[in-house]
Amino acid sequence: MSKSCADLITQTYAHTYSLPVCVTRLGNLYGGGDLNWNRLVPGTIRSALQGQRPVLRSDGSFVRDYFYVEDGALAYMHLAERMASHPELCGEAFNFSNEIQISALDMALRVLKAAGREDLELDIQGTVTNEIPHQYLDASKAKRLLGWTPTFDLSEGLKRTVAWYKAFLAS
Repeated sequence: MSKSCADLITQTYAHTYSLPVCVTRLGNLYGGGDLNWNRLVPGTIRSALQGQRPVLRSDGSFVRDYFYVEDGALAYMHLAERMASHPELCGEAFNFSNEIQISALDMALRVLKAAGREDLELDIQGTVTNEIPHQYLDASKAKRLLGWTPTFDLSEGLKRTVAWYKAFLAS
């Protein structure tokens, strides 16, 4: 509810006060620098690099839209540049996403592959409740109106993410 209210307030300020703002929504961000080990990507990478079984708190069936953090930053910059040259975009809402729907289980397995630890077995606990089973974004409006496309695919994003955590955990 709070996100919906923030969207409406943003659109109101854009139209009422001509503020150069837009609403943005991104998929589940992953990438270096996230030290919340309870999250799927950093937790799985840390476990893999330490040779431990990664924990999957859900049953692995929940589907999400994973979006590399550098693509998120690039999307914000692209939008800001477009807003500067096209003020009619102010107040609009844009989704940024790779538009790839991946289950938690599939993502964890891809992370293990990127970390070179496909030998590790996941500890699937199935204890998470009250989650939205299928959550993803449609970025077609951003592609159409902004000429935006993601820079990194999932494989490259995971490769860069694993490299960041290897360097971080080694220090």
